[in-house]
Amino acid sequence: MSRIRRRQDSPSDIRLEIFPVPGIPEVQEGDDVGKLISAAMPDLRDGDILVVTSKVSSKAEGRTRRGLTRVEAVAAETTRVVARRGETVIAQTAHGFVMAAAGVDASNTEPGTVVLLPVDPDASAAAVRTSIKERLGVSVGVVVSDTFGRPWRNGQTDMAIGVAGVTPMLDYRGMSDDHGNALEVTMTAVADEFAAAGDLVKGKLAQTPVAVIRGMAEYTTEEDGPGVRELVRQSEDDMFRYGSRDVLFARRTVRGFSAEPVDGAKVRRAVEAAIAAPAPHHTTPWRFVLLESPEIRVKLLDAMREAWIADLHGDGFSEEAIARRVKRGDVLRAAPYLVVPCLVMDGSHTYRDDRRNTAEREMFVVAAGAGVQNLLVQLAVEGLGSAWVSSTMFCRDVVREVLDLPPGWDPMGAVAVGRPAAPPRDRAPRQADDFIVTR
Repeated sequence: MSRIRRRQDSPSDIRLEIFPVPGIPEVQEGDDVGKLISAAMPDLRDGDILVVTSKVSSKAEGRTRRGLTRVEAVAAETTRVVARRGETVIAQTAHGFVMAAAGVDASNTEPGTVVLLPVDPDASAAAVRTSIKERLGVSVGVVVSDTFGRPWRNGQTDMAIGVAGVTPMLDYRGMSDDHGNALEVTMTAVADEFAAAGDLVKGKLAQTPVAVIRGMAEYTTEEDGPGVRELVRQSEDDMFRYGSRDVLFARRTVRGFSAEPVDGAKVRRAVEAAIAAPAPHHTTPWRFVLLESPEIRVKLLDAMREAWIADLHGDGFSEEAIARRVKRGDVLRAAPYLVVPCLVMDGSHTYRDDRRNTAEREMFVVAAGAGVQNLLVQLAVEGLGSAWVSSTMFCRDVVREVLDLPPGWDPMGAVAVGRPAAPPRDRAPRQADDFIVTR
């Protein structure tokens, strides 16, 4: 990421030109896009920045598909569905872009075909740049652009999906404004600004897929540069990673954790989500014990293991079988953070017969489960992995004693929390219809 210096010239000295490149023919597979641009605009200059619609690179690189519906193409290009409303799908691509229809386009292409994004848009930009350098002897910057929608804003704009020879991002952090205020988070996505500026003159219907931006040579570089990756926010920094469609599916059981410490503030935000769960009689039947001390975690798990082994011996299990079962608790030992959710029956009703009393407790248990589910989902939204393990339910007295909990707090398992050491395995395929009975 480039650090920018203040301009020495005044704004009145800046002259910026943006104009389309006419005369580029319909691009076919195998075409050299740089050659086509050079022929159409032979008077390109050093420091010019070209904004090239991604579709021309896609067509030249054989990314047109025939006999594939748009829905099928979107599914094939999607690595993660972020949101869905009707037939509109916002999806993440293998590049890391989050965009409508995973970038699949059925416009400005022959009927019965769809166009996919380039496999490596940075390489596409670099290839155009190299070709123009070889033919015209000038060094230009290249931005490959595509259309994106934006959260909280109507309408679309072009953004950069590939960059070569252009500084993609400017970092103003640490500088001061004219009032002496320190700039702490200001970073400008100049490659996206160039993409949007180029789209003003290319248009969507004029079939002019290339624009030239002249007067911004200071933003060009000798080398191809880092490409578009500076503009793609990493998942751990993405506050809006999960859309409405897949937020529940973000929760996965994680059994291997890295040694990275867990931010307790994230866990507390997950508890805020947990206590938003429904509960009977306007009660609050949840309590959450956060085990942030390594010493208390080890003390609890050691005591639980001893109780578990004693129970298994009493049940007549062999030493080998006991060892296998006890090993299941390793997921709790591997986690850098534990949460023990507890059920409290404050506010519950007492009835004359056991049937209704049993139903009353079951209502509270269901509410506790809803709270735990909310906790697990919000942990995933916070970028943390988790695993709910039921073991504390088999030695409640031991847990209450070690953690010094009130007699009315009923431990409902334990939740291992941490950064996943590896991506979780794919879910077993399940179809909703297999679990539905209609009357």
